[in-house]
Amino acid sequence: MAFFINEDFLLKSPAAKTLYHQYAAKMPIIDYHCHVSPADIASDKRYNSITDIWLGGDHYKWRLIRANGTPEEEITGAREKDPFLLFKNFAAALPKAIGNPVYHWTYLELKRYFGIEKILTPETAGEIYDECNRKLAEPGMSARGLIDKSNVKLICTTDDPTDDLRYHKQIAEDAACKVKVLPAFRPDKALNIEAGGFAEYMAKLSEASGVAVKDINTLCEALGKRVEFFNQTGCRASDHGLSGCCYEEASSDELDGIFQAALRGEKISPADADRYRTKVLLYLGECYAKHNWVMEIHFGCARNNSTKMFNRLGPDAGFDSMNGRGNVHKLPLFLDALEKNNALPRTVLFSLNPQDSEIIASIAGCFMADANCPGKIQLGVPWWFNDVKSGMEKQLLDFANSTLLGNFIGMLTDSRSFLSYTRHEYFRRILCNFLGRLVEDGEYPDDLHYLGKVAEDICYHNTARFFGFTL
Repeated sequence: MAFFINEDFLLKSPAAKTLYHQYAAKMPIIDYHCHVSPADIASDKRYNSITDIWLGGDHYKWRLIRANGTPEEEITGAREKDPFLLFKNFAAALPKAIGNPVYHWTYLELKRYFGIEKILTPETAGEIYDECNRKLAEPGMSARGLIDKSNVKLICTTDDPTDDLRYHKQIAEDAACKVKVLPAFRPDKALNIEAGGFAEYMAKLSEASGVAVKDINTLCEALGKRVEFFNQTGCRASDHGLSGCCYEEASSDELDGIFQAALRGEKISPADADRYRTKVLLYLGECYAKHNWVMEIHFGCARNNSTKMFNRLGPDAGFDSMNGRGNVHKLPLFLDALEKNNALPRTVLFSLNPQDSEIIASIAGCFMADANCPGKIQLGVPWWFNDVKSGMEKQLLDFANSTLLGNFIGMLTDSRSFLSYTRHEYFRRILCNFLGRLVEDGEYPDDLHYLGKVAEDICYHNTARFFGFTL
């Protein structure tokens, strides 16, 4: 029986096949948002086992293994103690993951990086585990080697304002490194005033910036200096992880009162936290516009829902969810406030709630009046729980229904793994099938040369233009 991941996987029409094979497939990758470690790229890290690179930090896969009734000590508890046990437990869960995107991602990764065209089950786990580990021992299977195999030209990591960016500087000075690696400014800890450890973080920000942070004005000064530092190191984008959109005005005295209360360790109400965040985000938006950066905003996530598992494992372990409280009705107020001051940067908006997608797309269309930047405000690719076949199809439809799909900046990995670049292939196949279906249904002219250029633009050229990357 032929392996199901064949050359025409997900491509349902002749037009889709032409668009993918002749146009989209050959385009390089710009991964403009991810969570890979710049230290691993700088050191060109090698991996001890397939478990290390594939399952060591992948909460998508951990969730599936948990759903199969596997005890936690055989999941996160087995990462280093018994890597084959974790791999075998994933092999036991995978055949039940019918319709889950991880099923497709798994086989794309096995085929593209390891040349494996076998079905992963408990019975084949040992054979596939050994085969992957033999392949990982070969030259070219290091972090940089995997990046090169994937035709990745540029990566934006996710970095705290207090980071010294030493690894980015090291990579930039290393002539042997073929990929360009840039930082992205992620000031969540400075924005989450209601979170524990806020006062300690302000002390850390003071040290990194050289500004004694004692009120709202000095906080903004400190963040501004770190934006300058990131800009000098090549940064072209910021990123924000918010529980929801916010826009709450407050006086300077009110803001300083909120800030001082947080420094004293007092509990901050949600309304006061949003007042504070509004002020800081507006200031940062002005900084981003000044430096011609792109502002990315992710919102709609409820984090660390299980107190029991948070206490045991900490954050980012697979216990987050959609929160259903994106407050997108406040988004136009925020964008309008920046635009009125001529300080609205190019912006990409990602919501974890798919119900927000059409609303965001319609809001984005209100702030497109900029002759210097086609598609200035964008509905981002489906994020996290929406990063599925149906989610991608919905996002493409919502984008096309509201504005010019040909200006879309396309896919990212949002991943911690160097094997995740196949998500770009997955997206490109879905994109080409979407475009091809319009042709086959008689809803778009049978002009595949022009439509092929649209596919190439969405996969690569639009991203380079939108962010202003030099490649």
